[in-house]
Amino acid sequence: MSQITLLPSDQASALVLANAAEISAAGIVSRTLVQSPELRVVLFSFDQGQELTAHSSKRRALVQVLSGACEFFFNGNWSRLEAGTLLHMPPDHPHAVRAGHGPFTMLLTLGADAAAKSVSL
Repeated sequence: MSQITLLPSDQASALVLANAAEISAAGIVSRTLVQSPELRVVLFSFDQGQELTAHSSKRRALVQVLSGACEFFFNGNWSRLEAGTLLHMPPDHPHAVRAGHGPFTMLLTLGADAAAKSVSL
């Protein structure tokens, strides 16, 4: 089963991120832009007061705040991240995010699953 993405993973293409972002009061909107075995890129849009509770990922992650500002929990503390901020998190790093300052959008880039890469046949 293939996941629908906004950009094909097998060809070069462009997308205006601001046009792809959709804020909804009903919940956090996530749109997968590209997905391949090596990379996953997801555009997240949060409305005021929405949050993702603490979790971690087996993948290395880069978060880029595109618009607005948010509160991001990493390294055991909450920090305000504003548009233009880039955050790096290694695999298995606990984190959380909330929209405490109005709506915001962020781009999440995930590398390959570290566990999958370490398996050799």
